[in-house]
Amino acid sequence: MIQLKRFGVQVRTLALGSSLRHLAACAVMGLAIVPVAACGGPDGKSASVQAGNMPEGETWAGVYFHPVFGNLHLVEQDTNVVGKWQRTDKSAWGELSGTKMGNVVHFQWTEHKYGLVGPSASVKGRGYFVYKMGANNIAELHGEYGLGEDEVGSSWDCVKQMQGKVPMPPDLNSITGEVPGGGADDTGGAGFH
Repeated sequence: MIQLKRFGVQVRTLALGSSLRHLAACAVMGLAIVPVAACGGPDGKSASVQAGNMPEGETWAGVYFHPVFGNLHLVEQDTNVVGKWQRTDKSAWGELSGTKMGNVVHFQWTEHKYGLVGPSASVKGRGYFVYKMGANNIAELHGEYGLGEDEVGSSWDCVKQMQGKVPMPPDLNSITGEVPGGGADDTGGAGFH
């Protein structure tokens, strides 16, 4: 019998041919490496996008619509962009903040589930947006968001909302942790504030 110890895992194999022993050793080492690779490593997976110039006369400030995430309200603060959204089904609200460089912003986000408390109540991650001009010369955000330390994983594309020929003004205060449409949080219950 042969004992193999690698990465703190001990495996006992029968006296097998050298090929099978080698295969067993590779399998043990492979299992120890897979979890790190699957999570993108300790720093997470990052987007490989390069910043360009912001389109002439455009700013990040505005309201951007996505069919699931609803209206994303973004405001600029020097080199930073902050924002809030409420899902269209009113199940959750979120907030983001990040740094802009030209037509790219890299951000951290947190989404809070209405009516939940404890570790499952909030989800966090990172993401990015690229600001581009779309159809009819209306701005669009094209990007992704990831969970945890990952910046990529799922697409998040939005269209800037217009009031006539001017962008809809953002209102961060319109999105709160209060349960939409009334409920325990409106009458003094514990909520996300």
